[in-house]
Formats: sequence, structure tokens, C-alpha cells
Amino acid sequence: MSTENPHVTVAAIIEHDDRFLLVEEQPAETVVLNQPAGHVEPGESILDAVIRETFEETGRHFTPDALVGIYTWTNPRTGACFVRFAIHGRASDADESRELDKDIIDTLWLNRVEVWSQRHKLRSPMVLRVIDDYLAGHRHPLSILTDIT
Repeated sequence: MSTENPHVTVAAIIEHDDRFLLVEEQPAETVVLNQPAGHVEPGESILDAVIRETFEETGRHFTPDALVGIYTWTNPRTGACFVRFAIHGRASDADESRELDKDIIDTLWLNRVEVWSQRHKLRSPMVLRVIDDYLAGHRHPLSILTDIT
């Protein structure tokens, strides 16, 4: 079991025409599917982190609209604990001149059935759970996220 602090992460939930923007990435030896997501950097707000991560991984500017939920998950293999803030929002068209993060192979638009059919490739079970919560109408105002500086 990991004795490190939980990893605080963000994920962008971007839906268009019943499809969700996912990234195909290779953070280690295995290729996985994930929402545009990543760690919150020291001194960075949750919203700034999700805007930055979305741009770095997809080349798209992200405008947050609502908090879908806050999720915790412990990786059964490593014991690492993650706290994920899932933020729904809108994204611009991709900036094709933007070089994506080195781990990103491609960006994909997949519907819920397509995501489920590739569940063995999901980076974590949070990916599908967040989509299901979004489809169930889970939305919370961004004003519940407070940064104290």
C-alpha cells in the first residue's frame, strides 16, 4: 500500500453529439484510454489545471461549465490513491499546430457504448463512471470549488 499523499487530478468531460473526447495515451508500456486529465500542480487551481491539461493533451481550449463529481480510487496494483475532480465543459476546435504531450497517441470521439466496449483499455474505472454520472445529469456549480490564496 502506498504511503504517499493522494494524487489530486482533474479530468475534462467534453461531450458533442453524444460522443466524448478521450485521449489514447501510453503513460508506461500499455496504451490506455482516458479523459483529458492530469495532476494539479502546486499553486494551481482545479479549474486552471483542467484548462491546462485539456490544452496540453488535445490542443483544445477548454471552458469549464460544471463539476460532474469528485471521485476517489485506489489502484489495486500499486496502492496509489487518486482524487479526481471531473469538470464538464466546452472545447474549441483543435489547434493542429500544437504539439500534444509526449504520452498522447491520439484524440478520439467515442460514444458511451464504444467506451464500454473498450473498458479493458480504460486507464481507471473512473473514466466510465464519470461518463455515466454525466449522462445521469450530475452537475454541480463551479462556485463550490474555492481557492484560498
